Amino acid sequence: MPGYVSTILWTICYFTVVLGLSAYGIHRYFILYLYFRNRHRAPAAGTCFAKLPRVTVQLPIYNEIYVVERLLRAVSNLDYPLERLEIQVLDDSTDETRELVAREIARLRAAGFDAVVLYRPERTGYKAGALDYGLRRAKGEFLFILDADFIPPRNILKHVIQHFTDSQVGMIQTRWGHINRGYSWLTRAQAILLDGHLVLEQTARSRTGRFFNFNGTAGLWRKRCIVESGGWQHDTLTEDLDLSYRAQLRGWKFVFLADIVTPAELPVDIDGFKSQQHRWTKGSIQTCKKVLPRIWKSRLPLYIKLEATAHLTSNFAYLLLAFLCVLLHPAPSSAAPANGWMRAVLVDLPIFVATTFSVAVFYLCAQRELYPREWKREIWFFPFVLALSIGVSINNARAVLEAIFNKRSEFNRTPKYGVETKGHQWRNSRYSALRTIIPVVELLFAIYFTYFVFKALQNSEFLSVPFLMLFQIGFAYVALSSIWQRIGRLSWGSRDISVA
Repeated sequence: MPGYVSTILWTICYFTVVLGLSAYGIHRYFILYLYFRNRHRAPAAGTCFAKLPRVTVQLPIYNEIYVVERLLRAVSNLDYPLERLEIQVLDDSTDETRELVAREIARLRAAGFDAVVLYRPERTGYKAGALDYGLRRAKGEFLFILDADFIPPRNILKHVIQHFTDSQVGMIQTRWGHINRGYSWLTRAQAILLDGHLVLEQTARSRTGRFFNFNGTAGLWRKRCIVESGGWQHDTLTEDLDLSYRAQLRGWKFVFLADIVTPAELPVDIDGFKSQQHRWTKGSIQTCKKVLPRIWKSRLPLYIKLEATAHLTSNFAYLLLAFLCVLLHPAPSSAAPANGWMRAVLVDLPIFVATTFSVAVFYLCAQRELYPREWKREIWFFPFVLALSIGVSINNARAVLEAIFNKRSEFNRTPKYGVETKGHQWRNSRYSALRTIIPVVELLFAIYFTYFVFKALQNSEFLSVPFLMLFQIGFAYVALSSIWQRIGRLSWGSRDISVA
């Protein structure tokens, strides 16, 4: 009887998890449908400003010694009238970045720019607090926000600003590019994952009147939109997502320009990538808890409410995936002949079709849209992309749980090293990611799934092996990469500075 009860409980838990993951998989197919149906409906500015409006370029900075000069050089090359442009550096740095910024600002002012660096008394609210501090002092009617690792194209402002001739437009987001996409397998996989969001999700949502979000950088805001929507708030780790939903709830229109690309640097170290993923995941669930009740209490159309729900809850998939890792277990050898094919058909195949296959199709479609001639070369690389997504599931599931149970944590910014090509070195740099026990947990899962693969081979469950190896390789890669990176820092003897 106890064994029977445990089997029933396992079955209920398993199918609950699979149904949840399948729902998110089906939603990806729906996003693809919306995208392909509306991909040719590119937004266009109706009219042009008779006189270009004043724009404040806001640059939130914190210990960006490797990239801040590159950023300020790029901003100084913007093709926009000097008398209509303000450059505002929001510098919270505690290292030599301050001296670099002061020197560059002096150079810009000597060249005729209206450039200023603002220092806050304390770093309250992290990036959101810095943006709010700058907002209160900004001269521009519009705000162009750039993170330190972005390189804006010279003509971006003149191309984008005309969309604000529609007085209802509150924010315009451009698409991110990737200056170091080919640096490593890690950066290549990140580029593919980001392309899926930026090309498919943002385009599909924006062109069908659904809510979508400012990505935190490479976008322009109407100052009045921010103020009327409650301003920048720092009660979540994703102040961009939070403000985006509050603004759209007030009726402001958002525009996504997929054809305007702002290049940026991808994290080259695994701990930096995992820290970024943790922040984005936790912040999205915090925002979900904050704004989703308001959305369902509003008079918005049902289709907008449903899409907002799918969007804001999407990172719960990591928690479901972590549960799946726990629920999966090798079949006993004695039972293998009896249930091998049945297990493959009833257990492994549904998981693959509803979850893994939907992810592969989704991101391959994004690559096909961006690189119509070369996209097929990425097919062989996709097992690693899927494995990486699985490998960070424990890290991101932890973020979901922290958000659910209101565990406070600091805004840990992602370290940038100015890496653009394979020749660049970053391992002896001064920045390091924060230490956690997560790599040990990931290593245990890697060992467990190695045993799982062995048992599947022993039991002749060959259809299960490729699926299980995604878990094995994913957990092994992120765990060993983190451990190797931390051991390496000790041997390199670099001087670490907290990036919290």
